[in-house]
Amino acid sequence: MSVPASGACAAAAAESECLVRIRGLRFSHGPRVIFDDVDLDIRRGSVTAVMGPSGTGKTTLLKLISGQLRPDAGTIEVDGEPVHALRQSALFELRRRMGMLFQSGALLTDLSVFDNVAYPLREHLRLSPAMVRKLVLLKLEAVGLRGARELKPNELSGGMARRVALARAIALDPMMILYDEPFTGQDPISMGVLVSLIRQLNDASRLTSIVVSHDVRETASIADYIYVISNGRVMAAGTPATIAAERSEWVRQFMDGLPDGPVHFHYPAPDLAADLLTRGVG
Repeated sequence: MSVPASGACAAAAAESECLVRIRGLRFSHGPRVIFDDVDLDIRRGSVTAVMGPSGTGKTTLLKLISGQLRPDAGTIEVDGEPVHALRQSALFELRRRMGMLFQSGALLTDLSVFDNVAYPLREHLRLSPAMVRKLVLLKLEAVGLRGARELKPNELSGGMARRVALARAIALDPMMILYDEPFTGQDPISMGVLVSLIRQLNDASRLTSIVVSHDVRETASIADYIYVISNGRVMAAGTPATIAAERSEWVRQFMDGLPDGPVHFHYPAPDLAADLLTRGVG
């Protein structure tokens, strides 16, 4: 399924309002097709969710958008620049304008909370220690953890660690943040905090957010637009209300968490009786 250019960016009359524009994307891991002729738009200032079952290429999509992987065919443009065709120096410059919240948080375990958030500032900018301190405290305040700045990652709860990682992701004031399964492993309170933070930071800082997740209810509650992907294709796309009204059996099985439907419980296999009678090991 190809999403027309007027899809996610329809509300913004001008094409320039699309921060990410993907056309004809094809990508494979060996013989396995991950994306097969996919079109996708991310509108500036929006929270766009990419959802689907595990193993459908959601994290791979983030890696393609950030230039960590190159497509087999098609184009990927971020802020008008062809990510797939950029030289290394230009790609690194573009990546400075992107924040990334990794699924694991990926905090540097030997550094304090303060130094984890300060790391990208010290690495990419020439700022005085006083300015670094002010910026770090502001970012930590934004995620409610200014008081935890001296703690080490092993002293943090899972939810706190994810919030520190978010403070680090916004340290360079990016134009866009890529969230890779931000709610995984979070208790209900921590999840609620993260859900609220993603929406608040997006709106307050005029960010563009791409949230990859299979946590349906939480993600849909903050998304402006949703893509549901599987089997190398976009299965459905639209606002949360549009997706909620989608009658496709596959989409309903995923969105409603139904055990029976087009996605089968059993991995394809020979008939059980015949398999049991076949000689062999494994």
